Amino acid sequence: MSLFDLTGRLAVVTGARRGIGLAMAVALAEAGADVIGVSAQLEDDPQVGRLVTATGRSFEGRRCDFTDRDAVLALGADLAEREPDIVINNAGTIRRQPAADHALELWDEVIGVNLSAPFALTQALARPMLERGSGKVVFTASLLSFQGGINVPGYAASKSGIAGLTKALANEWAPHGVNVNAIAPGYIATDNTQALQDDPDRSRSILERIPAGRWGRASDLAGATVFLASAASDYVDGVVLPVDGGWLGR
Repeated sequence: MSLFDLTGRLAVVTGARRGIGLAMAVALAEAGADVIGVSAQLEDDPQVGRLVTATGRSFEGRRCDFTDRDAVLALGADLAEREPDIVINNAGTIRRQPAADHALELWDEVIGVNLSAPFALTQALARPMLERGSGKVVFTASLLSFQGGINVPGYAASKSGIAGLTKALANEWAPHGVNVNAIAPGYIATDNTQALQDDPDRSRSILERIPAGRWGRASDLAGATVFLASAASDYVDGVVLPVDGGWLGR
């Protein structure tokens, strides 16, 4: 299984404090990578750090407010000096409000956190990758990279943008040995989907459409994350990989 071995690699994972990001960070550590976990509200002794170090790999926690452009740029400049091998852009937010009443402040926040901040961070961290001719960049997209959703216009727009950004960066960077791809999680039981899980009608309608017959778990993203971060995906570029229990195939 050497294709999936990440021993000696350094991975930056944003949104690593909980949910999907935590699962991604632990999966990379289990495959051998050391991890720098980034979150706006990372605790002094975060769960993700304990889980990563339990695998025998090192963990470093960093705080960053992804609504703050200057903070993102400072983080990018700092981490670029570490020359990470893997960048997982998972940090994100969602704001639910009907489109006709959707506050522009909420729109700006979601687009900033979900699209502009990942681009700015990736731009900085990709420069040393391009210089050395190797690296892996993985974005967290969404089913709403393919669909429109309901009451989440900013989120849908940002995640559609992530799909386009993934392809645009892959077109430019694949010739230089840097693979850029994205994972599109399905309906995963996390804090971001709690409102849907708590709504009996929406939850039932969602489950009825998922061929796998269940909500996803954050751990369901582990395999795809390691695949796209490893040598196993060296000829995979510009892909938005759904991990959705069959939702898009229904």
